[in-house]
Amino acid sequence: MAGLLVLCLWLGQALGAPAQHHPRRKKAAPARPAKSRPAPAHRHKTRAAAGPPAKSKAQLERERRANLQAIQEKSRVLDQTQAKKKVTLGQLNVIKEQLVVKQDVIQNISTQLHGIDTNVHQTAQQVLQTQHSLAELKDEYARLLYTASKTANGFNQLMFLFAADSFNQFVLRLRYVRQYTEERQQQAARIRGTQVRLHEQLTGLTQQQRRKGALLNTQLSENKSLLTLKTQQDEVVQQLGQQEQGLRAELAERQQAVERLDHLIAERVREEIARAAREARLAARREALAAARARSGRRGTRSDDEPTADAPETAADRRASRVVLTPETALVASNFAGNKGRLPWPVGRGFISQRFGRHPHPVLRHVMVENRGIDIQTGAGEPVRACFDGKVLTITSIAGMNTIVMIQHGDYFTVYAKMRSVSVSDGQRVRAREVIGTVAAGSDGTAELQFQVWHNAANLNPESWLGRR
Repeated sequence: MAGLLVLCLWLGQALGAPAQHHPRRKKAAPARPAKSRPAPAHRHKTRAAAGPPAKSKAQLERERRANLQAIQEKSRVLDQTQAKKKVTLGQLNVIKEQLVVKQDVIQNISTQLHGIDTNVHQTAQQVLQTQHSLAELKDEYARLLYTASKTANGFNQLMFLFAADSFNQFVLRLRYVRQYTEERQQQAARIRGTQVRLHEQLTGLTQQQRRKGALLNTQLSENKSLLTLKTQQDEVVQQLGQQEQGLRAELAERQQAVERLDHLIAERVREEIARAAREARLAARREALAAARARSGRRGTRSDDEPTADAPETAADRRASRVVLTPETALVASNFAGNKGRLPWPVGRGFISQRFGRHPHPVLRHVMVENRGIDIQTGAGEPVRACFDGKVLTITSIAGMNTIVMIQHGDYFTVYAKMRSVSVSDGQRVRAREVIGTVAAGSDGTAELQFQVWHNAANLNPESWLGRR
């Protein structure tokens, strides 16, 4: 009897505390056979979301901030041009640019809405899967409780164990009772974890729906603003159309100024090419004479045919087609060419109001406009910066183009026209982003910088050289 009492106490400790009683359903399902096992844990996991959208939230947020900043800058420029109380092409350019930025804003919002719709659909699917998994877990837990209720007291568990036919069967039954108790505890933990996950998914779904509503309101407001801008653009175009005679006279003056600037640039480039050819020819001549003297042993003597610094240019010098580079200028030119597409903008704020090449006049019909560079519309007095290291080749003034600064970068040249003031001098060495002057404002209040890039005598598109803002 004493041995039997010790064995009962040991079995009571091994079996652990009896299961808690739970209220029984009116009609409980019959118990499954003892060999049934709960579903594996991975069965209740939701599927991973689909691939990420084309643009992340951080990228879209950066684009949104950049667009807002661009709208503020263009509004400031528009206020300056409207101060003259007369519609101008500058106002039309600003409105057109605002329309482009506004469309980018609306497109950005549409992209965000599409991403939210995708996330909402995925989250809704996850919620359904989680709810289904939770229902299955609760059903299994109910069956476990129903089975456990049949042996809820220690006496029934002992009778179940002592009814074994052999010691091995006794050990197996003891292991089964332990595992059954542990499985109930794990099943309860899985239910709690699934409930927490379901709560998080529902909370995220609510937040996404709120964000979608806010974005829809913003999109509606931006669409109204876009319609207002289009109406304003139509009004400005109509008013400018009534000034056709003045616009044609203004265009003729501009074309004359452009021709004078083209002639100036071409002349200065030709002069620099001829000068470099002359310097290279004289240097080669001096080296040849020095080598000849070294061979003949006449060191330190000067030949009558040795070239001097004031030697005149020859016809061959004037026929040269490209700048002859020294090792120093060749390095500058190579670095300039290597930074194509990454050069800093000549002004910190502004937008391209007229692009490179031939394009239709914004108001006058059947009229084409030729532009050797790009016009960057900005604020009056905006600092102008050199886009690369170089040497100031010339500073001059032309009617219709105000002050002009031309900077040489080896066999590349950059031109900055329509400047109000200049803070550099001829022959001065400048560094990239160094301020060289300020932008002038025209009689209509429009402040534009004309920016050009040349390679020897070839005119290049500056847009392909400038980096992103």
